[in-house]
Amino acid sequence: MSHQEQALVSLLSQLALSFDGAVLGFALAYAALRTLFKFSATSTALRKLRRAPYLSVSDLRSLLADTPSEADSNSDGGTIVIVRGTVDAKSAVDGSWKTLRPGVLVSRESGDKGVILQRTQTCIYNEWKGLFGWTSDLRAIFARSWRQQESTSLRKVPFVLIDVGRRPSTEYVVINMDGSRHPLPLTTVYHKLQPINASPYTFLQALFGHEYPVGLLDEEKILPLGKDITAVGLCSLNNGIAEIKSCKDLPYFLSDLSKDQMILDLSIKTKILFWGGIALGSMSVGILGYAVVRNWNKWKQWKLQRQLQQQRQAVSDVEPQVDDEIEDVPDGQLCVICLMRRRRSVFIPCGHLVCCQGCAISVEREVAPKCPVCRQEIRNSVRIFES
Repeated sequence: MSHQEQALVSLLSQLALSFDGAVLGFALAYAALRTLFKFSATSTALRKLRRAPYLSVSDLRSLLADTPSEADSNSDGGTIVIVRGTVDAKSAVDGSWKTLRPGVLVSRESGDKGVILQRTQTCIYNEWKGLFGWTSDLRAIFARSWRQQESTSLRKVPFVLIDVGRRPSTEYVVINMDGSRHPLPLTTVYHKLQPINASPYTFLQALFGHEYPVGLLDEEKILPLGKDITAVGLCSLNNGIAEIKSCKDLPYFLSDLSKDQMILDLSIKTKILFWGGIALGSMSVGILGYAVVRNWNKWKQWKLQRQLQQQRQAVSDVEPQVDDEIEDVPDGQLCVICLMRRRRSVFIPCGHLVCCQGCAISVEREVAPKCPVCRQEIRNSVRIFES
């Protein structure tokens, strides 16, 4: 590990453990809150999935004809349903001249037909920094040594779901893809990695630490005709035709999973998020509690040290005034504490004259000041002057 990386790791460690771990505690608390928010959203989606009816395409019209109940309706409009059906082009069920020329997409490489075609070209670069370049061990550990530059194109045509095993069918539901950002159950039909031939310029790039292309990955994915999928979303009648669109509160829209598999998947995620949030929250509470106790003790220790410094300063301010009393003091008039100076202060209320002014001030500043002779509590001391 280089010196720069060691300095960075040391800085991050000091930042995380600053204020006795308070920064780390707040970071864990933030992560716990994020996890609990995700748990709440996932739990809501799980409840909606469990309440949603699991229907065939032919049963949708009878369901939508009834007035939707408050539990099944959504604020965005429509009823949340789960429909299992077979993918088909919308032009194939329109019953018009378009049937002769079905509106489908054809893969350029494989020739397969579908209603959604996604083509991705990825240029892969090598990020090795070369003989004269500088590389980071942390990046080699935590990051990929290959950098990818992708260009993706997505084409789609209107399509519907029909009953499984009933083709052709007059009952269908239109899939509305507008505004959907959910993952799609696409099938890879073409996948090829083409290496890029090296050139003298590529050798110079590698030698002096510049990234250079090493390959081109060409990939095509489609949603093929005749594939059985599950649609989850808001279903409503549009001009007498059943239509389903995505619901932003649900993590699924078009999927290969059945309803039971979706519920099982969300149940596992819910448990992971719940216990993860509890664990992160417990760790944050423990670390923050430790940080509070440590900083409180440090503050009390600092306050005590400051009081002691003030006491020493007060004694040092008094000592110059009584230095002249150190010499030629009879034994019976020496301070019983320092045994160096003349007795000059009387304790109130006991009235004992046994200490010099500096020692009397020190005794008076104690938490529970007591006379060094009779051990009676004192209120203050009075300086005695000889005439």
